[in-house]
Amino acid sequence: MPVWAQVAPAGAAPAAQARSGPPRARAAAPASAPTTPVAAPVSQTLIKTLRVEGSQRIEPETVLSYTKLRVGIPYTAETLDQALKDLQASDLFADYSIAGVEDGNIVLRIRENPIINRVILEGNKALKADKITKEIKLAPRQIFTRTAVRQDIARIIELYRRQGRFAAVVDPKMVNLDQNRVDVVFEISEGPKSKVRQINILGNEVFSDDKIRGQMATKQARLFRLLSSATSYDQDRLSYDQQKLRQFYLTEGYADFRVTSAVAELTPDKKDFIITYVVEEGKRYKFGDVTVDSQIRDFDNKKLASTLPLKKGEWYNAKLVEDSVDNLSQTAGLFGYAFTEVNPEFQKDVDTLTMGINFNIAEAKRTYVERVEINGNSQTQDKVVRREIRLAEGDAFNSFQVKRSQDRINSLGYFQDKMEIKQTPGSAPDRVILETNLEERSTGELQLSAGYSSLERFIIQANITQRNFRGKGQELRAGVNYSSYSKSIELGFTEPYLFDKNIALGGDIFRRDYNSFNYVGNDRQTTYSQVSTGFQIRAGVPLTEFWSLSGRYGLSYDEVGLDQASYFTNGVCDPLKAGRYLCEALGNRWTSSIGYSLIYDTLNSRLRPTAGQRFSFSQDFAGLGGDVKYIRTRAEGSKFWNLGSGFIGSIIAEGGYIHSLEKSRGEGVDRVRITDRFYLGEPQFRGFDIRGVGPRVLRQQYVTAADGTQTVVTDRNQIVDDALGGRAYYLARAEIEIPLGSGARELGLRPTIYAQIGSLFGITKPLPTAVFPTSVDAAGNVTVLPINTPLFDSAGRQLYFNTYTPTGATETAQRATTCQTGYSDTLGGACAGAEANVIATSAIAPFKETFLGNSPRPRLSVGIGVNWNSPFGPLRIDLAKAILTQPGDDPKLITFNVGTQF
Repeated sequence: MPVWAQVAPAGAAPAAQARSGPPRARAAAPASAPTTPVAAPVSQTLIKTLRVEGSQRIEPETVLSYTKLRVGIPYTAETLDQALKDLQASDLFADYSIAGVEDGNIVLRIRENPIINRVILEGNKALKADKITKEIKLAPRQIFTRTAVRQDIARIIELYRRQGRFAAVVDPKMVNLDQNRVDVVFEISEGPKSKVRQINILGNEVFSDDKIRGQMATKQARLFRLLSSATSYDQDRLSYDQQKLRQFYLTEGYADFRVTSAVAELTPDKKDFIITYVVEEGKRYKFGDVTVDSQIRDFDNKKLASTLPLKKGEWYNAKLVEDSVDNLSQTAGLFGYAFTEVNPEFQKDVDTLTMGINFNIAEAKRTYVERVEINGNSQTQDKVVRREIRLAEGDAFNSFQVKRSQDRINSLGYFQDKMEIKQTPGSAPDRVILETNLEERSTGELQLSAGYSSLERFIIQANITQRNFRGKGQELRAGVNYSSYSKSIELGFTEPYLFDKNIALGGDIFRRDYNSFNYVGNDRQTTYSQVSTGFQIRAGVPLTEFWSLSGRYGLSYDEVGLDQASYFTNGVCDPLKAGRYLCEALGNRWTSSIGYSLIYDTLNSRLRPTAGQRFSFSQDFAGLGGDVKYIRTRAEGSKFWNLGSGFIGSIIAEGGYIHSLEKSRGEGVDRVRITDRFYLGEPQFRGFDIRGVGPRVLRQQYVTAADGTQTVVTDRNQIVDDALGGRAYYLARAEIEIPLGSGARELGLRPTIYAQIGSLFGITKPLPTAVFPTSVDAAGNVTVLPINTPLFDSAGRQLYFNTYTPTGATETAQRATTCQTGYSDTLGGACAGAEANVIATSAIAPFKETFLGNSPRPRLSVGIGVNWNSPFGPLRIDLAKAILTQPGDDPKLITFNVGTQF
C-alpha cells in the first residue's frame, strides 16, 4: 500500500495558496487507518437514546441508516462491532467510534471523508493527462476514499502496461485544505518501455529458432529495430503469436503441432522481458483422399473435388483447406445459393500419416434477391449507386455479381474504401437482402503540384475536380498550369449516364501556351512557342461487363512561332540561329481528328486497384478537314496482384506510333511535325527530366583558349538542348507497394519501389544546319570560324555600316545605311559623302551540332516513392536513379507534388 502524505493547512494563507496552484507536499508521516475502538463487554441492554456527532454534509438520519442500531432495541458487543463495520463499509467516513455503551445513551462519533478539490497528475509524459483522467474515478467535488485511490492507481498502472511500461510506479499524495477538502496528487514515474530482450524456442527440431521467430509479430529488441513498435511486450500479441505459430506449422503439414507453454518473465530491473515457448512439432502429414459430399443436387461431387487446390499425396496445408471452403462457397453462390454451409470433415490416420478430408456441403435452397438496400448516402443519389449494382430485386442470387457490384461501387471513389455488400436473410429461407452500407467521403479534389527542373526552374500546377457533382456522379474539372515552360487552362465536364442510359458523354475546352526553351548558363534561350486552342467531345458505351468502346472528336488550332529578335535574320527564320528542324515547324494549322478506344477492364478499383487488369487500344485519325494528316495508335495495359502480407504488385506498359499521311516535306524533314510527336520524360518516366528522353539536337559552342587552341563546351548547363520528340515509344513499369505498420498506415504512408524501362525514337535525321569555315595556322591547328551573313532591310536592300565620330565624342560609332559610299539619314534615301562603307553582316559564332537519342535501345531507371496523406494534402515524393541511358538523355533525381481534398 502506498504511503500517504497528509499536509494540514497552517492558516488561511496556505489554504488560499493551495487553491491557486498545485500544492507542494512537505514530508509527512504516514496516516493511520481509522481507529475502531473495541466495544466494552456489555450485557444485553436496550438503546435509550441514539444520536450522531460530527456530521457536516451527511444528515444524521443518513448516517444511522448505514447501521442496524435503533432506539428501543437491545444491543450487545457484537451488535456495536457490526455497526462500526457497517460504517467502515460505507466508505464515507475517515474516522468513527461509539460512546455511551454503559447506560444505553449511544453516540455515534464520526469524521467525514474530505471532498476532492483537484486531481493532479505529475510526471506523466508518455500518456497525456486527458487519456488518464477519463479512465480514473476520482474527480473534483467527489468524496475522497482510499478504496477509490487504490482502484485508480491500479487503472493508471494498467494503462502504462498497455503501453509496454511495466516499470511504471504511481505514488499518491493527499494535501489537506481548509473546509475538509483535499488535493489528490498522483506522482507518476513512467519508466522505460519494456522491450522483448530474448525469445527462446524449446522443443523445435524441424525449423530453426530464427525461422520460427520470423513468423511472430513480436520481435527481439535489436539496434536495427530501433524505430519498430514490434519489440515492445504486449500480452495480447503473445496470444496472437501462438496462433501465428500454429498456422505456420499447419501450413507445413504438422497437424499435431501445439504450444505447450508460453511464459513471459520480466527481468529484475523491469526493463525487459524474456519470452520462452515450449512447442511440440509432431509428425508431418500428407493429404489423403479429398472428397466432396454435396447435398445440393445441382453439384457434381467428383467435378467439384477435382477443382480444389489440394491434392492427394501433397503435404497437408491448412491454408489450402480454408481456400477450398471459400471456393466451394463461392461456387455455390454462382449457382444462386447465398447461405451455403461447407464443413470440412477430417480423417486423420496416424499410422500412414495422412489427413483425409471430406467437404460436406449442406442442403440449401436457391436464393433470390428480395431487396437491395442502400444506406448512408446523404449526398449521392440512390440511382448513382443502384446503377452500379449488377443484381436487381427478383434476380437469382449470384456471388460473382455481388463481388462485381462491390468493385464497381468502390471504383466510383465516392465512398470510404473496402465497402462490402452484406447478405442478410430475407422474409423467407429462399430470400436474401443485399445491404449496402456506405460512408461518403470528399469527392472534390484540389491538387497543387510544385516541382523544380533544371530546364523549367519552378513549376506550379493547380487542378480542381468534383467527381460527384450535385450527387449525380457527374465530373466537373478545371486546371491551370504555370511555369516558364508552359501555361495552360482546361475545363471539362462528363455525364456518365446520359438521360439515365448507360451512355457517357463529356467534353473539354482548352488553351495551351507552350514555350520550348533552354538555359545556357543563366540565360534563357527560347526555341519555339506553340499556342493550341480547341475542344474535344467524347462518348462511351459498354459492350459487355468488362469491354467498353469510346469515341471522340477534336478540333484545335495550333500557332507555332519563334522569337524573331533571336532567331530571324532579314525577316526570315535563320537556321544558323534556330536550327533547320525548328524553322521547318513554323506556321499555323488546324487539326481536325476523330478517334476511338477499345477498353477491357477488370480492376477491382479504378482509384487504387489491388487486383485485376486493364487494357486499352486507341487510334486517332487527323485529316477530317484541317491541315494535318496522320494516324496515331496507342496501346496501354496494366495488371495488379495482391502478393499477400499487404504487398501489392503491378506491371504497367504502354506504347504508341504515329504515321503521317502527308507527302514528303523535303530531304531531312520528318513528315510528322515536331508539335504532333510523342515526348517522354517526367512525369511518365521517373528518373528523367521533362522531355528528357529521346531524339534531340545538342549545340556546343566553341571556346578558344589563351594559347589559341579551340575546344567545345561540355557542361550540360551550357549546351543548347532541343528535344525533337519521336514517332514511336514504349514504356513499362514494375512496382511493388510495401506495407508498413499500423502507425504508418494511420499516417497514410504508402511507399513503393519500382523499375521503369522505355524509349522514344523513329524520326528522320535532320540535315546539318551549317558547315562553318575553318583556318589552319602554321602549326597545323584547325580553328572553326564564324559565319557572316549579309543583312538587308525590310525592302530587301543591302545594308552597310558607316563609321563616324559624333561631335564631342572620342570613340567611333557605327550607323546602318543602304549607301555603299556616304550616308543617308533615311534608308534608301540620297547618299551624301564619298567615304566607302563596310557591308553589314551578322556573325554567327561557330558551334558543333550533334543529333542524339534516336534509338529504340532501352533506358532504365529504378527508384522509391512515398505517398503520404499529409495534414496539408496528399504528397508524393519520388527518388529515381537513371541507371541505363543513351547519349543526350537528361536524368533527374527527385520530384514531388502535393494536393488536398474537399
